[in-house]
Order: sequence, then structure tokens, then C-alpha cells
Amino acid sequence: EMHFAESGGDLVQPGGSLRLSCEASGFTLDATTIGWFRQAPGKEREGISSIVFSEGTTYYADSVKGRFTISRDSAKNTVYLQMNNLKSEDTAVYSCGLLDSTPLPTQWAQAELYFYWGQGTQVTVSS
Repeated sequence: EMHFAESGGDLVQPGGSLRLSCEASGFTLDATTIGWFRQAPGKEREGISSIVFSEGTTYYADSVKGRFTISRDSAKNTVYLQMNNLKSEDTAVYSCGLLDSTPLPTQWAQAELYFYWGQGTQVTVSS
């Protein structure tokens, strides 16, 4: 049975940290690109980071560059998003999407390319 889900969302104070996980089971992430996206109420979905699982190539949106780090663990078939120095504007539902190819550097944040999604996890940054 295939399973693909995020976890790790929580309520955190500004300046705090969280680590989100995107875990797959029943299939391997080896030939995929995993993207983290977020959507805040009233806003469009935003691509924030992506990783080509086999190569480790990473991409980041300017809004999170230097604060967020995407990584993967092949043994656990999992992608992580380490989020540091969180700000109130980071509050959103975070989802991971799967793309079964390597995107062009200009394409990684295009949500329509990703065809398999987790259910999302809520991150709230508030004092």
C-alpha cells in the first residue's frame, strides 16, 4: 500500500524552529523530486523548496533562503524541511508534492507539475 504524508507541524513562537517530514512507504523516492509547498489563508500556494532525491540538488524560494533547509534520508525514504528563525508570515499549511522527474531549475516551484500530494500539516507561528 502506498503512503505519502507530512508530519511535524505545530504552534511555535517567532524565532523558533520546526522540522517537517515527508515520508513515503510502499514505493521509493529514488527517481523523484519532492517539493515543499505552503498555502496561507487567502493566499496562493507557494513553492518554498524542492530536492531531487537521487542527486540531492536543492532549490529554495527567496522567502525562505537562509532559514529553511531541505534534506533527504534514503534509508528512511523521507524528505525533511528544517525551518529556523520562523516568522509569523510562515504560518500556513505545508504540503509535500511528488514529481517523477527532474525539473528544470525554472520549474521546480510549479505546483501543477507535482501529481501526488500529502494531506498537509499546519504550521502556526505566533506568540
